[in-house]
Amino acid sequence: MRFKVNRTRSSVAMAGVLSLGLLVAACSGTASQAQVNACKNGLSQAYSEFERAKSDGFGGAVAMTKAGSLLSAAKIQQQFEKYPNCIDKVKRARHYIRQARGGGG
Repeated sequence: MRFKVNRTRSSVAMAGVLSLGLLVAACSGTASQAQVNACKNGLSQAYSEFERAKSDGFGGAVAMTKAGSLLSAAKIQQQFEKYPNCIDKVKRARHYIRQARGGGG
């Protein structure tokens, strides 16, 4: 009887390890090239808009601060290959840049 309990525990442990391995493999999918490009190009455009807005003297200090913070965070997301998060932050940053330039949003 004792042998059967140990064998069951080992089977359960093995199933758990296999499940964990499958989960890790499923979650480690690679980003599409479209996401990589969208993040890279979006960051480039947003930084250009951000610098232009700063040099043109557009106000909206709060909006510009938010945009700058989001762009920094997006760059970090890019470095960690979290492209959907990067794209989201770039979109939000560009919204704040438009807001600071008086374009609303």
